[in-house]
Amino acid sequence: MPLIARGEVLGALDLKRTGNPEPFGDDDVVLAGELAARAAVCIDNARWFQRERATALTLQRNLLPQRPQNPVGLEVAYRYQPAGGRRPGRRRLVRRHPPQDGAKCALVVGDVMGSGINAAAAMGQLRTAARTLAGLGLDPDQVLQHLDRTANGLDQSIATCVYVVYDADSARCCVANADHLPPVLMCPGERPLLLDLPTGAPLGVGGVPFESVAFDLAPGDQLVMYTDGLVETRDEAIDARLRVLADLLDRPPLGLEETCDLLLTALREDNDQDDVALLIARVTPPSG
Repeated sequence: MPLIARGEVLGALDLKRTGNPEPFGDDDVVLAGELAARAAVCIDNARWFQRERATALTLQRNLLPQRPQNPVGLEVAYRYQPAGGRRPGRRRLVRRHPPQDGAKCALVVGDVMGSGINAAAAMGQLRTAARTLAGLGLDPDQVLQHLDRTANGLDQSIATCVYVVYDADSARCCVANADHLPPVLMCPGERPLLLDLPTGAPLGVGGVPFESVAFDLAPGDQLVMYTDGLVETRDEAIDARLRVLADLLDRPPLGLEETCDLLLTALREDNDQDDVALLIARVTPPSG
C-alpha cells in the first residue's frame, strides 16, 4: 500500500502473512488502506514538526549574542537549553550583558509565551529592543515600560522579563520584574534568598506600571536568573520547586560554570519539555 500524505508519496507499506496461507480479502485491503493513510499522515506531521523545530532552533541560536567582554565588576555565566535537548556543554556558554554607560551593565532574562518560529522571532525583536534601550542608561522600570509597548506591536505579544542594572562604582543593583520568576540572591555564608520583587504584569499587557527595587551587593554575592523551564513541572507546585532550587544553591560555593551544570543536571533530569535560559552573575572585588 502506498503511503500518501498531502498528495506526496512518502513510501510504501508492505504486509505479509506467515501463518495463514489464505490470500488477503477485500476487508484486509480496506484495513491496510486505512493503516497506510494514518501512517502517512503521522510520518508527514513528524517531518513537518522536525523541520519547524530545526528552523526555530536555528533562529534562536543565531539570535544569541556572541561572547562579549566581561562587564565591569561582574563575572557572568550563561546557558541556553532548548526543549527536548541534551544537557548543554560549555561550548554553549554565552555571556549576555547589554552595554550601559560607565561602570553600569544590564543583565536580562526573558521568556516569550508559546513556541516555534513566531515565538523565536518575537523574542529576537524584544532582545534587539532591550539591547538598544540598555544603551540609553534608563532605569529598569522605564526599560520594561518601553518593552511593554514594543510587545504590544508583535503577533506573539506576551512575554515575561526580569531586567537588572548593576553599577560597579556604587556596588548597587537595581531590578524590575515583568511577571517573571524572581532571581535568587546568594551571599557568602547565608541561605540563598528569592528576591521579594513587585511582580508586575507580562510584557504586552499594556498600561500597567513597573517598579524598580534597588539594593547593595558585596564582592562574592551572586544573582541567579532563569526561566520557568528550569523549575516548573506538572507534578510539583512551583513553590516547592523554588525551594529545591534554593537547596541546590545552599552548598559550598562552586565556580559559575559548575553551578550552571549542577542546576541543569539536577532540575532537568526528568523535565525537558520547555526551553531554559540560565544566567549567573557574581560580583568581583574592585580592581586596584
